[in-house]
Amino acid sequence: KTTMSDEVFPDSVKDFVFDLHDASRRSFIASEEQALYSGTFREITAKYFPNVAWPSPAAISSECGGDELFLALYNELTLRHLQSVKRPNVNDRIEGWHAYRQLFDLLLKEAPEDGAEKKRDELFLIPDWCFDILHEFLYQFQGFCQFRTTTYCAAAKTADEPEKRSANVSDALEILGQNRDAWAVETVLFYLHRLVAVGTQKNASATYRYLAYFSSVTLSRLECLLGDYKASIAALDVIYDSKAELICVGEDMKTPEELVNGVFPARLSLAYHSGVSYLMLRRYKDSGSMLGSICLFMQRGFKTGQLRKIPGSEQFNKLFDRMIALLAIISHICPTPILDDSIASIVHDKHANNLSKIEAGEEGYEDLFVFACPKFVNPAVPDYSQALKPGCESTPYGQDAYKLQVKQFMNEMETHATLRKMRSYMTLYTSIGVEKLASFNDMNVEQFESWLTCMKHKMNQLENNDKMGTAMDIHYYVADNVVHVDEAEKVRRFENFFMKQIQNNDDVLRQLEAIKIEL
Repeated sequence: KTTMSDEVFPDSVKDFVFDLHDASRRSFIASEEQALYSGTFREITAKYFPNVAWPSPAAISSECGGDELFLALYNELTLRHLQSVKRPNVNDRIEGWHAYRQLFDLLLKEAPEDGAEKKRDELFLIPDWCFDILHEFLYQFQGFCQFRTTTYCAAAKTADEPEKRSANVSDALEILGQNRDAWAVETVLFYLHRLVAVGTQKNASATYRYLAYFSSVTLSRLECLLGDYKASIAALDVIYDSKAELICVGEDMKTPEELVNGVFPARLSLAYHSGVSYLMLRRYKDSGSMLGSICLFMQRGFKTGQLRKIPGSEQFNKLFDRMIALLAIISHICPTPILDDSIASIVHDKHANNLSKIEAGEEGYEDLFVFACPKFVNPAVPDYSQALKPGCESTPYGQDAYKLQVKQFMNEMETHATLRKMRSYMTLYTSIGVEKLASFNDMNVEQFESWLTCMKHKMNQLENNDKMGTAMDIHYYVADNVVHVDEAEKVRRFENFFMKQIQNNDDVLRQLEAIKIEL
């Protein structure tokens, strides 16, 4: 596929391609590749290709000696830019699928076999580049799933009156029917699992290890979007493996967790999607801890301006607001204090009205969750021919994956409304008869006894140390038809205040040291 820029393009493009090829295939100098990838590419794009395609791989192949793997990397990089500045049509989406398949096939072909002797490295990609490839790969998969569902629904609406169907919808439906294997979820999962397996071998190079750990972050995100929350958490096991070897990142040796934390968009993706997964698994303390820590980090980053320097920073504020909404839900259903005071204050300022509505018995959880949750997808390929038949279903699968997850969440929250009312009465007593407490909750004794058991069950949860814990701030038991309540003692932790002030002073000192004073 040629572009207008294939005819003539500036020398700076040739120099960029030559230098990037040299950095990734010969010199392996991280600082040079970082400058080219994060700086030079954006500068040339802004100057010559702000809204158009870069030269095709065939047009610049002479600058890299026809290196097939590098041309696949270049193709992915330039297609990623093009899809960010124009709305992709069905052909663009399928072209993106073939570009990623070609790239991953070549990467896996060059990867060392398990058990073979470690050979000289032949490829070097900086961590940021590795994550961006995988992040965009899943972003395009998610977009394609939403696109084919939207196209099917648009066709189904006019099934009884085909003359009203637009030509774009008809063409898109036909092309989708001819490319049913495009963005197949089993193939997407295959590539991510293979990259994890190849990169965690003993003989894997640094680049393949980067790809492995960022693939696990991407895999966790994919499983979350599909609604398999246990698999989403399990995908991160390789990152938190205490026996994992250290990885060379520049001049430093880092653990897999430090590698992921060093690329902020990867850290953010991991925290957000694992936080959602923990919430849906009723592991409220783990969810609050994961989301609370990243929100606290981002709050400091917004104050210092460090996050604004990262490409894609315009999305950080949106995701921060969504995570704050999730923390509003968690802090309301999990009475155990799990948030830093500054984050708890932000949660209260932003969502006090919603939470007061919930306390008054009105709906509020659904609005918060719909705003905060990811855009879940259904990976099943629909029967496109059904969309053309009169009287067909308006959605391709009989149910909307997004609405299904919201419904599942709301079913759980309906239970918590009763549990919250029970807890409010139990905190007023050290002992109270079951019959009396049941009458307060407008239930008979038999019904209320099952709710007492339900409360223990719902708030009992697995924690990060793989031990069972509880999200309740009270302990109770029943003996001789009397509920005995022992409220957990609230211990004021003064050391947290002093540690926080020490951290704030350190941040101020670092900012002062960074200021250049010219005399």
